[in-house]
Amino acid sequence: MSTESTTSTPTGTGEVSAPAGVRTGPLIALLTGAAFVVILNETIMGVALPDLMLEFSVPATTAQWLTTAFLLTMAIVIPISGWLLTRLPLRTVFVVAMGSFTLGTLICALAPVFGVLVAGRVVQAVGTALMMPLLMTTILNVVSPHKRGQMMGVVSIVISVAPAVGPTISGVVLDQLTWRWMFWLVMPIAVLALAVGAALVRNVTDPKASPLDVVSVVLSALAFGGLIYGLSSIGESAAGHTPVAPWIPLVMGALALAAFVQRQLSLKTRALLDLRAFATPTFSIAVLLVAVSMMALFGTLILLPIYLQTALGLSTLATGLILLPGGLVMGLLAPVVGLLFDRYGPRPLVAPGALVACVALWGMTTFDIGTGRGSVIAAHVVLSVGLALMFTPLLTSALGSLPHALYSHGSAIVGTVQQVAGAAGTALFVTVMTRTSTAALDDGVDPLTSVADGVHAALMWGGIISAAAVLLALFVRRPKPVVVDQVVEQDLV
Repeated sequence: MSTESTTSTPTGTGEVSAPAGVRTGPLIALLTGAAFVVILNETIMGVALPDLMLEFSVPATTAQWLTTAFLLTMAIVIPISGWLLTRLPLRTVFVVAMGSFTLGTLICALAPVFGVLVAGRVVQAVGTALMMPLLMTTILNVVSPHKRGQMMGVVSIVISVAPAVGPTISGVVLDQLTWRWMFWLVMPIAVLALAVGAALVRNVTDPKASPLDVVSVVLSALAFGGLIYGLSSIGESAAGHTPVAPWIPLVMGALALAAFVQRQLSLKTRALLDLRAFATPTFSIAVLLVAVSMMALFGTLILLPIYLQTALGLSTLATGLILLPGGLVMGLLAPVVGLLFDRYGPRPLVAPGALVACVALWGMTTFDIGTGRGSVIAAHVVLSVGLALMFTPLLTSALGSLPHALYSHGSAIVGTVQQVAGAAGTALFVTVMTRTSTAALDDGVDPLTSVADGVHAALMWGGIISAAAVLLALFVRRPKPVVVDQVVEQDLV
């Protein structure tokens, strides 16, 4: 094997070191910047939907496919990323990811009709789905455990801040330019990242020949695609705007998921997504808390813009600017939280973070048509502080507790859970808000107040879920050093 393909070296205590010739800092910086750009596009389209509906003459239910198709593609591709990262060199996966994202961005910018725009979003999503597992797997392979908290703090910036500032960036762009500029402005950054990565990225993993189980791929697509589509359509169903009853894809997805899980457990080392990672209690608890956090984050991201624009009558630009401080706070805190994790472990951060997030969500239940902008900003910032205290320790604890051979699969599992949880949070918040608002309108309540009532009801559910997270946070533990190869060979096979 060439020097370039030489994997990082694990020691008997779980320590790892980067291969000779690989500069860890520039490598992670490049991957982080690329990941931030691609993840940003996950939420950038929401504010642009009214403009797109007008230009392409499509209803809201059709326009929503720009987001739904993106999420569906990610849900299908992320589970496969574990196999790809095991089978292919790091540079190859990076070029495929950034190449796909760049091509999709170009298609979107030039799209003459709505169908082509949706196709471009699908191509973009393929790259997005590969980039986060790629980044996390790289960090696990080149960064020693006692420094992973700091590096995972960087990953948290990508996971939490990029989706949070997406609506802000799109609001600023749309205030001055057309929607196509959301893609044209990204193009040179994507091309630069692709060119630099192709030239500088070195392989830090040890690719192994691994057959692709086609049945697992099909079951994965049906399971996660069905769940994401069903959850995403619940809100539309509540408003009476969906062609397919949500329970149909949800049942199909649940049955396919059961079959998928059974097949992965039977395949063991040949699994598409190695679910034996859940045999590690630290991983399981941390992933469950990540799911709860992502439900709160994405549910709030979809709910607050609706509240600000409908109930308070604010513009898209004003809405984006109100949500910006929270995103910036998460970004600023993430590296600090990573350093604190390396020193004190997860529990002193996760437990207070869960409590702060819970208090913030319950505070948001007081929002009404008379709430001032300052109160909304303050509540969102407090929520962001709570989530920032949770994301880095949870990701580091979850992935750091796994043996070396399960790094890529653990990263893929975390990415899949994030997507499903985000869709579930969005579905829950939107459905409760829609049904409560509709009932209020039927009772003769004015439209603005009915929206505020719906937001209040939805955020109450968010508060209930976050209260459960406070209890779960007490069981989070610092990951113990893993004897890399022996664990996989003796305990897992």
